[in-house]
Amino acid sequence: MKHTMKKRMITAAFTASLLLGSVSASIPTVMAAQSATVDAGVNFRSAPAASAPVIRMLKKGEQVTILDASNAYWYKLQDSSGRTGYASPSYFSVSSVAKPNTATGTIQKSVAFRTGASLSASRIRFLQAGEQVAIVSQPNGSWYEIKDSSGQAGFVSSQSQYISVSGNVSSGGSGSGGSGSGSGSSAPSTGSVESVIAAGLKYLGTPYEYGSSRSTTSTFDCSDFVRQAFLDGVGIKLPADSRGQGEYITQRGKAVSDWRQLKRGDLMFFMSYKGSKASAYAGTNKASATITHDGIYLGDGKILHTYSNEAGGVTISSIAGTHWEYRFLYGGSAL
Repeated sequence: MKHTMKKRMITAAFTASLLLGSVSASIPTVMAAQSATVDAGVNFRSAPAASAPVIRMLKKGEQVTILDASNAYWYKLQDSSGRTGYASPSYFSVSSVAKPNTATGTIQKSVAFRTGASLSASRIRFLQAGEQVAIVSQPNGSWYEIKDSSGQAGFVSSQSQYISVSGNVSSGGSGSGGSGSGSGSSAPSTGSVESVIAAGLKYLGTPYEYGSSRSTTSTFDCSDFVRQAFLDGVGIKLPADSRGQGEYITQRGKAVSDWRQLKRGDLMFFMSYKGSKASAYAGTNKASATITHDGIYLGDGKILHTYSNEAGGVTISSIAGTHWEYRFLYGGSAL
């Protein structure tokens, strides 16, 4: 009883210190990209605030990656499923250090600083000639993922007329932007994945239309939606139909047949609907089944996709124990 009361008092005191901005300076300083172990159960929140919605509880012993440790009160983290969020530094012990990215950039002339690697992405502001930025990654051949001097993350054109770079830039994935195959052995950057998902989420509720036009965003079918999310988010132009997108993934050698092995931002491909029970798909040779649907995996057993107006157009669905699980063929990264 005394132990429980003491724990509650410590938790309450820490929460109050977050709200008042008085967290002890004794919290260790770490670098981004370090891995860490959860020492005790802690809320994994959607924003760096004690009042932010809780994504889930991180459990003792879980391994996470520290994406940003520049704030003394919060770590920005990525869990094993690829989900990003925030938690108090007090609940983690740092276990290993990844090689930091040492590339820096100097802005050569005024250029748009955007929320995604696409000309259609929202502009944060204009970067001015002479500004120094940190290069996080290069998600494709046309864009750099950067942080400005205030720590603001975003994207800028990689054209030499706008930015000069010194140091080694880590690749964030395919830089072709086309529909061909690529070798792309490096993992996609978190920024690239989140840019794609953010681009897709802005279309939530957009009506479904089979065979929708690829030149408008007023309606979508499944593959049109996936294609637009990647085009808006990172400037990659995927094939126009789901079978072509599936072939793009298999050519890259990144396909997996167990959806639980997918990472946030991966594409998912499905066969035709046969029923809502697992038994309806018993005996199906999925290796030869035809792709009829695809979507974007969000992590935590969720998929972002569109398949009917009755379902709300672009929507988020659960996978486990549903026909989406039974119909799943394979999936993988397009980045």
